[in-house]
Amino acid sequence: QVQLVESGGGLVQAGGSLRLSCAASGTIFPSNAMGWYRQAPGKQRELVASIMSGGSTRYVDSVKGRFTISRDSAKSTVYLQLQMNNLKPEDTAVYYCHALVVSHSWGQGTQVTVSS
Repeated sequence: QVQLVESGGGLVQAGGSLRLSCAASGTIFPSNAMGWYRQAPGKQRELVASIMSGGSTRYVDSVKGRFTISRDSAKSTVYLQLQMNNLKPEDTAVYYCHALVVSHSWGQGTQVTVSS
């Protein structure tokens, strides 16, 4: 079992920055694939950024150059971050931390609201 707990969401003006964090505990290792998804009202959940076992990263085109995903670990916890710069109103959504360890695990989500 993997437990994911997000933090760091909030309200920010367009052009501002936020940093999301996800603490992953349980049977998870830094080599597991992890990522950030988001879901805006009335839209499907989409993959925003992912990081693979070798550290390679991928981003949806709409956030390239603005968002950075990173990962580190301490003791038995893996920490996943998403640095979001130059935020736009269209980035408004609930952001979810995701890990693939045999099965899919999700956090509870954190709200990000960007005002224009």
